[in-house]
Amino acid sequence: MHGAITVLPVLGQIVDPGFFVISILLAPLLLAAWFTGVVAPMVLLHFLFTLPMRRAERARLFLDLVEDALKRGQSIEQMILSLARDRDRTVGMHFHLVAAYLESGVGFNQALDLAPQFLPPQIAAMLRAGQNLGDVRRVLPACREILRDGPAGVRSAVHYMLLVILFFSPVFVGIVSLESVYVIPRFQDVAAGMDITVWPLTAFVFAHTGWLMGFDVAVFAALIFVTALYIGGPRFARFFQLRGFPLADWIAWHISWKRKRLQRTFSAMLAVLLDGGVPEAEAARLAGDCTANEICRARAGRVVAALQQGIKMEDAVRAFDHKGEFHWRLSNAAHARGGFATALRGWHETLDAKAFQQEEATAHTVTTGIVILNGVLVGLIATAMFGILIAVLRWQLSQ
Repeated sequence: MHGAITVLPVLGQIVDPGFFVISILLAPLLLAAWFTGVVAPMVLLHFLFTLPMRRAERARLFLDLVEDALKRGQSIEQMILSLARDRDRTVGMHFHLVAAYLESGVGFNQALDLAPQFLPPQIAAMLRAGQNLGDVRRVLPACREILRDGPAGVRSAVHYMLLVILFFSPVFVGIVSLESVYVIPRFQDVAAGMDITVWPLTAFVFAHTGWLMGFDVAVFAALIFVTALYIGGPRFARFFQLRGFPLADWIAWHISWKRKRLQRTFSAMLAVLLDGGVPEAEAARLAGDCTANEICRARAGRVVAALQQGIKMEDAVRAFDHKGEFHWRLSNAAHARGGFATALRGWHETLDAKAFQQEEATAHTVTTGIVILNGVLVGLIATAMFGILIAVLRWQLSQ
């Protein structure tokens, strides 16, 4: 007991009571800093990564609601208004916005135009085509093909690429930028003050540090722009459509996996419309509109012009796909039983599989390229700095 009593005054001298008070006061600030620096970025990354999937999930939910309503003999407008009156939050904010437009007296197609964030442009165009066809249920399978989830490997590759772009690349660019501003000039001053000869590689790196950093920052900025287009979705991409030239649509058409999905969308809607008895020229025009892509609309316009000149549909579609595969598939589908949609389903699944494969390969290639590029830049800067140190040591030994 006596030992414990003698120790307490010593502890009181070592641990200042004011320290506990300061710790209690600083605890909320430290917790807020930890949340801001660790938790908040993780929550933000999760929100950004899942944004495209949540958009697709909301669209799939709406298609299920439409199908159930039509099976019950209920119109789409009635279904939307009944769910809005129940204040169902699972359908999303834009669903209630569409319901508000419907309550004001506009039709379903007009409500989709007034609330463009509610559905992806392709799905909205397909539903309008279904309304014009008189049977929305016919277009629902084609809508679900567009919203089909990619394989787990594709999602993992894309998410890993986004993580590298949004986290690893900014940190790397920041560190190397600080080195180029505060560290490399000091090494240059040392070399100039001692009048020593450096390696050619070191001289090249020090002479072109700004260009090397500018190239890395330009690559990083381009990848951030592409990432913003992916996360923002089709509506965000529309902000970059130039007047007189659809830049975003042109880029989408020239990206291999996106072009395959646009071909699948056009082919699937054309098959549905032809099976529904829509005239060929009108079916081609509506199928082009359902792609929500100006390049596809222009190519569909050439198909319509060819049909109006008396050319058969199988030959007219060459204006949409110059490689001839669509022509061959449609020619076979015209002689198959069960309609165009059934005959072309296998081709649509093949286009989907190839698109996912190319997207995954591109994601892995871009991620590997970013890591290699950053590694090469780090290696060049490190080699240049060690070159200065070695030159300084040789200079000192020679004295």
